Amino acid sequence: MNGPAPIGATVCAPGKVRFRLWAPSAPPTLALEIEGRAPIALRPGPDGYAQAIVDGAPGLRYRYRLAADCAVPDPASRLQDGDVHGHSVVVGPDRYPWRHTGWRGRPWQDSVIYEAHAGLCGGYAGLRRRLPELARLGVTLLELMPIADFPGPRNWGYDGVLPYAPDTAYGTPDELKALIDAAHGLEMGVMLDVVYNHFGPDGNYLHRYAAGFFDPRADTPWGAAIDYRQQAVQRYFIDNALYWLREYRFDGLRLDAVHAMGRTDWLGTLARQARAASPHRHIHLVVENDANQASLLEQGFDAQWNDDAHHVLHHLLTGERQGYYADYVQAPASLLARALGEGFVYQGQAAPARGNRARGEPSAHLPPWAFVLFLHNHDQIGNRADGQRLTALLAAGSPALRAAVALQLLVPHIPLLFMGEEYGSTAPFFYFTSHGPELAAAVRAGRAREFAASMHDCDPPPDPNDPDTYRRSCPWPPPGAERQAWFDYYRDLLRLRARLLGGRLAGARADGATALGPAAVRAAWRLGDGARLTLYANLLPDSVSVPAPPPGELACTTLAGAGQDLAAGVLRGDCTLALWESAP
Repeated sequence: MNGPAPIGATVCAPGKVRFRLWAPSAPPTLALEIEGRAPIALRPGPDGYAQAIVDGAPGLRYRYRLAADCAVPDPASRLQDGDVHGHSVVVGPDRYPWRHTGWRGRPWQDSVIYEAHAGLCGGYAGLRRRLPELARLGVTLLELMPIADFPGPRNWGYDGVLPYAPDTAYGTPDELKALIDAAHGLEMGVMLDVVYNHFGPDGNYLHRYAAGFFDPRADTPWGAAIDYRQQAVQRYFIDNALYWLREYRFDGLRLDAVHAMGRTDWLGTLARQARAASPHRHIHLVVENDANQASLLEQGFDAQWNDDAHHVLHHLLTGERQGYYADYVQAPASLLARALGEGFVYQGQAAPARGNRARGEPSAHLPPWAFVLFLHNHDQIGNRADGQRLTALLAAGSPALRAAVALQLLVPHIPLLFMGEEYGSTAPFFYFTSHGPELAAAVRAGRAREFAASMHDCDPPPDPNDPDTYRRSCPWPPPGAERQAWFDYYRDLLRLRARLLGGRLAGARADGATALGPAAVRAAWRLGDGARLTLYANLLPDSVSVPAPPPGELACTTLAGAGQDLAAGVLRGDCTLALWESAP
């Protein structure tokens, strides 16, 4: 792609390294310090960029000197030596011996996503060893929680401060590439969760030399908002997206909390450039967006995490109604039907739990695969003080949970599993960090205040900085019959999904959804080949009456014997679920 030289340290010619930094408000003492050499004074030009080309090669350690007592890493560092406050390292062009160079990816509609935290999976190498089992399960797209360099060895990843540098707590850059390469060999894509709405609280020095990076008039939970009016700021993050897609051959990106960016009009440019940079590959772009902006999904983004569908399913399964679940307690079956048939529950209505503010845009025109459906993810477990999964909240072997899992995996939305879910793991997933003492105390106090008067009381909430909080979040249950039974259940459902929906979602559209009872729904979709798929689900023990299936609609599969009852006009209780199909 033609354009300005990239920021950071890049080998621009044999034996030459270009250092480029956006530092419009840097002090006059700004200098490039390469270990073992005299400092090189830098002067930003009219565009705010400072640049120097020096003799050098990959492996040089360097920092930027702002003052006698302040030297900082490169904000576009590709590799750190010494964590987020240490030296940045010059990285050369990609020399990894990629084996699966013919990989072009899979269509988004084929996606079955598996969200994982690299550290809890044993680092990049440990996660690589898990890939064959994920492939046997039916996963087609591995999603890594953020890996941008963060302080210390333990973090969710959302406290990252160096977005270009993969954290070495999980392994080397080549081990990350080996993980992605191995996944491609199993016909599995890999996408990365990136955080473009804020920087973590420890190790971000941008305000010291690029004050224009932030808008002090726009506040966020993390401080002053990133100022996306600045072209240099947009370029910093767009180039970051291209970097992950090109250098590491990720198959896509999930953008965290875009509702917290302040403005999203630049994201269409990011999507266009990401796709243009890889025209012969399937690139997947997904957003998390509490604002339910359906219009963003018409600007080059494939899908959005559907919190609405999660929240109403969680309420139906657990009865919880505190916090944001309060928005889903009125006629929840109708809300579930709306989520299945139209995507978002909130499409412009006032949301009481959010201060009665209007939320969302109409979404019924979007295809079903524009919505990612999940029963668990890192937020929905980890933002509970007790870190509990549904397997811990519900009775062991809950038929309601089994039916909800079947619904999640068999509807034409894109399913997402959270690590350990496929084994029926009951391990908690806590919020964890490894900050220094002062910041750790502030985070600990903040979490205690948050949970004292809100959703999930826990006395006391686990200390995020305690290494045991991290160890307790390990999701892998020991081998045993129950673990295997859960795995077999997920595997069989995903095989059924592949048989019913594989290659048929392109062009699919919703074809009506309605509530049948307090927790029972019927939803239908017209698939891309013209076939009609109808789902009947009941998440409570009591049976409900249902209209007779339309002529020509035959039961293609049944779970818990529901199909026989449907022909008689009854959807049995005990959390049964059935799928019916008509020919094209």
